[in-house]
Amino acid sequence: MATKELKQFTREEVAKHNTPDDLWIIVDSKVYNVSKFKDLHPGGVSVFFADDIPGQDATEAFYGLHRHEVLERPQYARLQIGIIQGEQSLVKGTVPGAISRVPYAEPTWLAEGYHSPYFSEGHRRFQQAMRKFTDEVIIPDAQAREEDGKRPSLSVVEKMAEVNLHAMRLGPGKHLKGLTLMGGLVKPEEFDYFHEMIINQEITRHGCRGYGDGLNGGGVIGLPPVMNFGAPALRDRVMNEVLSGKKFISLAISEAFAGSDVSGLKTTAVKTEDGKFWIVNGTKKWITNGTFSDYFTVGCKTDSGLTVLLIERGEGVETKSIKTSYSPTAGTAYITFENVKVPVENTLGPEGDGVFVILSNFNHERWVMCCSSARSQRLIVEECLKWTNQRKAFGKPLHAQAVIRSKLAAMIARAESVQSWLENITYQMNNMNYKQQAKHLAGPIALLKMYSTRCAQDTARDAVQIFGGRGITKSGMGRHIEHYHRTVTFDSILGGAEDVLGDLGVRQALRAIPKDARL
Repeated sequence: MATKELKQFTREEVAKHNTPDDLWIIVDSKVYNVSKFKDLHPGGVSVFFADDIPGQDATEAFYGLHRHEVLERPQYARLQIGIIQGEQSLVKGTVPGAISRVPYAEPTWLAEGYHSPYFSEGHRRFQQAMRKFTDEVIIPDAQAREEDGKRPSLSVVEKMAEVNLHAMRLGPGKHLKGLTLMGGLVKPEEFDYFHEMIINQEITRHGCRGYGDGLNGGGVIGLPPVMNFGAPALRDRVMNEVLSGKKFISLAISEAFAGSDVSGLKTTAVKTEDGKFWIVNGTKKWITNGTFSDYFTVGCKTDSGLTVLLIERGEGVETKSIKTSYSPTAGTAYITFENVKVPVENTLGPEGDGVFVILSNFNHERWVMCCSSARSQRLIVEECLKWTNQRKAFGKPLHAQAVIRSKLAAMIARAESVQSWLENITYQMNNMNYKQQAKHLAGPIALLKMYSTRCAQDTARDAVQIFGGRGITKSGMGRHIEHYHRTVTFDSILGGAEDVLGDLGVRQALRAIPKDARL
């Protein structure tokens, strides 16, 4: 169906419609008839009769109060009756797949006129496809689920499976062999950690922290132990189910009794007399995706030491939702295991060697979190740059104040430094085998995670100050700022607390000091 051509008006014609019963306004060269809407405006009728708005250009007043997306909503878009003759709208709105032209809103390798030693044209094509997929498939669902608290829609999970995104989120490896990745944009043997970084950072752009964890976050950390340590039959079955989006898995290590101290776990697994089964009893807490998972990768205390088991949801397994600072869409759970019967074939790795099984994926998990943290900081930088440019205070843009520019400078510097360090570590990962990564990168990744999450918290605090009251309001202009400030501490805890990781990085550095090193 053809789009109806909008009528053109002069500004003089619009100015004649300036009474309560005949009220028109101009926003970004578009003409709106708000005669009937004025009584429904959440801010009251009075907002239309301030600052000579009736019949006049209300662009500055509108963008001082509302996000542009308001104009794109159907109930408000239909209020538009025409455009101003000879003028063009400046604000184009959201274009799926578009690269932001706001300075520092994108990492430099994506910014116009910049170059990178790490990213190829293939990476750029992959990024374009990933951004378009995210904008069209993931972001609409993320915003809706963050509001209603439901788990991510299965339709999104299925569409991700169609292009093998779930498999790619596990990183490069043999598990990608024979798969068609993102419609064939990259061959399995060419897929590297920069491709994976692109996936992690594009998904993060929805700005919905709970949804980000709910979108198969449990699979990213819960499936690798099965992939790397499970018996072939078990591994193939579970991986096929999870990577196809048919079933879900969680990593269940943390307990109320033990967080970073995995040696203090109290969940027990005792073998039956015939040696064919484990009987598991205990509890797990703060388990991402736990409320809707079908499988649980569980750390247990056994006679031979810490052992990791794959437990299927069934008799004796109960999950309860935990209320956290972000929405229940993440599926954060408290899990109870009561006399759960687990086949010994579900043992992941050697008995008593569970610490190695658990630690084997920590570097990757923390690196993924660094990717997300780096990108989410840019979202906040972009929000603040836009806001300080359009918000007027004391008759001037907000950025006219030196204290505001100082905060922006610090935010930009933090975002750029985190991304640069991240890209360097990612390059090392691409050029090291797994054993070399474990030896050389555990400390640097731990320090980067500590640094990135501390930077994120500083940026969240500064952003609230820049947005003022809007920065603590869950809707409207500052909703991304409020959400970020409320949920940013998750990254400082999950995957290893900041102080623990900082200490890990320094201890590894101290062990590497040459014995002959002296001042």
